[in-house]
Amino acid sequence: MKIGITCYPTYGGSGVVATELGIELAARGHEVHFISYAVPIRLNSWHDRIYFHEVEVTTYPLFDHPPYTLALAVKMQEVAQEANLDLLHVHYAIPHSVSALLARSMQAPKRLPFITTLHGTDITLVGSDRSYLPITKFSIEQSDGVTAISNYLKNETVKQFDIQRPIEVISNFVNCDLYQRCTDSALRAQWAPDGEPILMHLSNFRPVKRITDAVNIFALVREKIRAKLVMIGDGPDRGAAEYLAKQKGLSRDVLFLGKQDHVEQKLGLADLFLLPSEIESFGLAALEAMACEVPVVATNTGGLPEVVTHGLDGYLVEPRDVVAAAKYALEILTRPDRGRSMGEQARANARARFCTTLIIPHYEAYYRQVLAAK
Repeated sequence: MKIGITCYPTYGGSGVVATELGIELAARGHEVHFISYAVPIRLNSWHDRIYFHEVEVTTYPLFDHPPYTLALAVKMQEVAQEANLDLLHVHYAIPHSVSALLARSMQAPKRLPFITTLHGTDITLVGSDRSYLPITKFSIEQSDGVTAISNYLKNETVKQFDIQRPIEVISNFVNCDLYQRCTDSALRAQWAPDGEPILMHLSNFRPVKRITDAVNIFALVREKIRAKLVMIGDGPDRGAAEYLAKQKGLSRDVLFLGKQDHVEQKLGLADLFLLPSEIESFGLAALEAMACEVPVVATNTGGLPEVVTHGLDGYLVEPRDVVAAAKYALEILTRPDRGRSMGEQARANARARFCTTLIIPHYEAYYRQVLAAK
């Protein structure tokens, strides 16, 4: 198949999933065309059968904001025509599904079906905003296919938008051959020169991720044992987290690495992963950590209970309950094997439920279903 994929190219879950999906599809012989305003952040090396098409937006004095939705629609239709695409797959409803709807109309009478994958905040935050709700609902209902990354998100979409059409749940996934336990002792020694346990967090550092809670959890852990906290990512709340670490006298123990490529090489060095989010529609970072044999302490919210099994491969606490999170963190870190058995169970569960070998064929089958529909 020839597939056009549009996503936000930034450091967030929807863009990561879309990029990894494209890479996996290309590895299976499909031709993939990314259409966005910048190269997706995880498309950091050349891949056979993958092409990138930049959406250029011209700025006019008449417009307060460049009309990206229209420019994207035009580029989608151009690529579809030139590359003879079979379908478009857009990630994140706003504004990508609207652009795909316009592109499909421009491509008529030639058929150009499009699939919308819902990722979370496009429904729970952006799409449910009263000013965006009607167009979000319309674009979902006009899509030739709709998928959601968790049962939680499917149910939330149906509830908030009164969607009557079917929504296919296709979970996020992880390449279990790539994400494995790491044995880079030199890098680990840089972070924890005295062999301290390493806690880790990975996100886009937006308010919903509550990264200051990660620092507060670590502070409680640090009162009991020596440890290090490695923070991977960047975003609006980084300054607040850095200031909090300084206030608590933990600047030397909390390492802010910024945005990183090849995160699998870092995640696999952790002893514990923290994800104290206010809400998560799935929890991709938690899954990636689990595939690297890292137990997770996360919040019991959204789609996370569909990923983390409490007491088996990690622990779930209520959002903002840093005391309970620190208690579970210490329970894992103070075991003689630092929770290795729980980490091994985490990888086993990731392999059994979320590996690319299981999920990508689900996407391929859904593409064929949409293409076969009249």
